[in-house]
Amino acid sequence: MTEAQLPMLLLVPLFLGAVLVPAFGLRNRAWAHPVATIFLLAYASLAVRLFLAVKSGGTLAYHVGGWAPPVGIEFRVDMLSAFVALVIALISLLVSIYARVAVRAEIPDQEMPFYSVMFIMLLGLTGMVITADLFNLYVWFEVSSLAGYALMAAGSRKAPVSAFRYLIMGTLGASFYLMGVGYLYILTGSLNMADVSNLIASQGQNPALLVSLVLMVAGLGLKMALFPMHLWLPDAYTYASSTATALIAPVMTKVSAYVLLRMLFFVYDADLVRAVLPIDTAIVWLGLAGVVVGSVMAIAQNDVKRMLAYSSVAQVAYIAIGIGIGNAFALIGAILHVLNHATMKSCLFLATGAVQMRTGGTRMENFVSIGRTMPWTGLAFAVGGLSMIGIPPTNGFFSKWYLVLGAIDTGQWAVVALIVASGLLTGVYFFRLLVRIYTNPREGQTVSEGTEIPLSMRLPMLILALAMVLLGIFNSWFVTEVLQYALPPGMPRPF
Repeated sequence: MTEAQLPMLLLVPLFLGAVLVPAFGLRNRAWAHPVATIFLLAYASLAVRLFLAVKSGGTLAYHVGGWAPPVGIEFRVDMLSAFVALVIALISLLVSIYARVAVRAEIPDQEMPFYSVMFIMLLGLTGMVITADLFNLYVWFEVSSLAGYALMAAGSRKAPVSAFRYLIMGTLGASFYLMGVGYLYILTGSLNMADVSNLIASQGQNPALLVSLVLMVAGLGLKMALFPMHLWLPDAYTYASSTATALIAPVMTKVSAYVLLRMLFFVYDADLVRAVLPIDTAIVWLGLAGVVVGSVMAIAQNDVKRMLAYSSVAQVAYIAIGIGIGNAFALIGAILHVLNHATMKSCLFLATGAVQMRTGGTRMENFVSIGRTMPWTGLAFAVGGLSMIGIPPTNGFFSKWYLVLGAIDTGQWAVVALIVASGLLTGVYFFRLLVRIYTNPREGQTVSEGTEIPLSMRLPMLILALAMVLLGIFNSWFVTEVLQYALPPGMPRPF
């Protein structure tokens, strides 16, 4: 195996997992989880190796079938795509460890189809991250989306309806993206991202080029739940199983945000776009509106899963703000928040699922005094909550810090003020919950007594909680040694 083959090999464990988990699971249901974990370990190992190979040797390219681009399909992995693929791999591995007990408790008799569909979704997401072909990206889009709808439909009685609503919105988003690709293909005659980027330079301020960009941004905005295109998300996250939500919430919308960043800064000419169409300004203000609306709606919730769902609307909006500002500091903040939010939100949804399994619900009253009855779960949730607020030294502080630096660098003081204010709003709904977790019940108040969850469920939460602290403490090293090399070509590195 050569390093050049790593992009293609990264897909192999996911494909084999999707095929072999049903083969083993139909023979013995108990085999589904260990087989899935083995293939996810292989996937994570390849993702780590790919990341290290790109870090040491630069961009890797694989031409499918030996056909060179722009004729053939190319898998191309630079530091940005290697970083996002690594996030997907590590989060999915931790969630799968948690899933052994949780899936059996929440959706009994569906372990085998759950793991199989999970592999298909991860296959699609990984394909989106590593492909260098615009139409091939659409194909992976649909693969991941169809599997994601199925995962979200396996939950409470309301889950199928919310998943169907997501299907409708997701299909609209994918259609807009595909129409944008169609315009680009008519203009350039190519689908390879690098080739299209070179050919776009000769188009000048062609109106069709701008139409294609608007269609793509609208489609990707729907997929990443950018305000006001977020309406599918709260119900989908609330009613899906905790395991499905803990996997989908950290990675699915972030991959769409990654594609938006890739289109704006690696395919289109960002400077040309700013000169003709203020789409960057629109993304910033939609992001700011999303932060405010998501935070205010989270404050209004009494169901913790729904609170976390609205919180996700606000957190995705932070990434959009960084992409819209578009300078080095802001993009580092956006890329860093992909990782930070993945660790935070996965940990919080896993802890919420643990409380649901032990107390029978996810409402505020179910969390009263779990710091005493479920101390490790309470600790993991507390660290996740503090990171979401942005309390140093947790990692949530630093991505917001770089967004603020990016806004200051461009003189956008309103953005700075709203980012700071949003931290206060986040503090309102998380401190309200943390008080319940760590205070004893009042006299006459009933508490849903729980007991601590098994080690296989505890371990992933605690690893994620530790990661939030370590990523904060070693943030400077991570940004200077990794993330600044994920910036678009030609953009000056700040460190």
